[in-house]
Amino acid sequence: MTASPRLRLGTPEGRWVVGAMVLGSVVTFVAASVVNIALPAIEDDFDADFAGLQWVSNGYLVTLASLILVAGSIGDIHGRRRAFTVGLVVFAAASLLCAIAPNLVVLTAGRLVQGVGAALVTPASLALLDAAFHPDDKSRAIASWASGSALASAAGPFVGGWLVDQVSWRWIFVVLVPPAAVAGWAAVRHVPDSRDDTPGRRLDVVGAVLATGSIVGVVVALVQGPVDGWDAPLVIGAMVIGVCGSVAFVLSQRHGRDPMMPLSLFSSAQFSGANVFTLLVYFAIGGAFFFTALQFQRTVGYSALEAGAALVPMNVIMIVGSPRIGGLSGRLGPRWFVAGGAATIAVGLAWLAMVAGGSGYLLDVLPPVLVLGVGITVMVAPLTAAVMGSVPEHEVGMASAVNNAVARTGSLLSVAVLPAIVGLSGEAGGEELSDGYRLALLISAALCVVGAFVAMSTIGRGADLHTAHAPEPTSGCAQRSVPVRSG
Repeated sequence: MTASPRLRLGTPEGRWVVGAMVLGSVVTFVAASVVNIALPAIEDDFDADFAGLQWVSNGYLVTLASLILVAGSIGDIHGRRRAFTVGLVVFAAASLLCAIAPNLVVLTAGRLVQGVGAALVTPASLALLDAAFHPDDKSRAIASWASGSALASAAGPFVGGWLVDQVSWRWIFVVLVPPAAVAGWAAVRHVPDSRDDTPGRRLDVVGAVLATGSIVGVVVALVQGPVDGWDAPLVIGAMVIGVCGSVAFVLSQRHGRDPMMPLSLFSSAQFSGANVFTLLVYFAIGGAFFFTALQFQRTVGYSALEAGAALVPMNVIMIVGSPRIGGLSGRLGPRWFVAGGAATIAVGLAWLAMVAGGSGYLLDVLPPVLVLGVGITVMVAPLTAAVMGSVPEHEVGMASAVNNAVARTGSLLSVAVLPAIVGLSGEAGGEELSDGYRLALLISAALCVVGAFVAMSTIGRGADLHTAHAPEPTSGCAQRSVPVRSG
């Protein structure tokens, strides 16, 4: 890896590095979550149907999930600071495009480009931290990054809800631009660059194209199928592209020179099981958050600010409890924490499914939100430990990156699949939404139960962490980011 200064955390230089990485990470986390609060307002402005709202939510995740692995390689080869700053420029420009979008098509296009920028920023942020600090300070630097990101991102629903209520949903995109600009400036001025100097390493361009094509094809088919009909040429063509692209992607990873997702990782039963678990549980949580934002505003009658604030206690539990759970799982092993966390999440989702018109916050909403927060807190750090402990030390960075991509893909697929399963494709309101919300959350709860059994069957009692630091949580489980290749 390119030589770089080994900074100390307590110095001004060290604080600049942590601050820049926190700001850069926060804007990508908030862009994924806060838009759900604005969906009812966007629906009203553009007279959007349910499929349109799905694309507003999923556009960001489509490009982020499909490009995050190759984006990590871009940073490794061409410089992580360059990838970080270019990603922020792309992200900021796309945010402005979203803010001025005259229609739903332009807004969705802006979200797609936002995801491209976030894919460059996400893996580079922790890799830059890892490379910049003295070994004695790496753990504390990562912990400071995680805590700062969590605290700042927890404010996202408050700020976003207030902006939607008092100004316009467009401002949830405008406010992302200043912190992105500051993070980019600070990175250029104060963050030492790093890269992987392995001779002859190349980007897996073929893998990136196939991964993007397969994900986009499947999502187009799943979102448009209920609207256009499953026999529509667009839907059939998209599904063919998605399925064929997926097969071609696997073959390219098996035989490619520098695959962005080495299939050898999946020879570990624990790694494979942890990723199946991740897909199931993050599918459940991503879909639940999408439906909850609509149900709270359309059926329960919350304002955007109230809907955003309703889930904040869950974030508080994660901020306070995750470091302690991480320590316990390091001593006792991750299996029971991962499985127990999933089972607790299932209870919280099933309870939250009962929220309907006339439900009160303190008696009907807050208790399941607290249960959900406990479950997610118990699960996140031990799951990361299980993934990182399932592969040899030299593959830890890639293993964590693959798991990150799987988590985002799970959230992406849930927003594409669940509305069709529960019969929602027209306007998002009325009794139809309430019934669909209830069924979607019960399905999500069932998937978490299945995930708990997968964890018990595949994750070992102990996990040997190969890294110099324990895994730390970020602001939201579905937006968890861990280092890609640290060099």
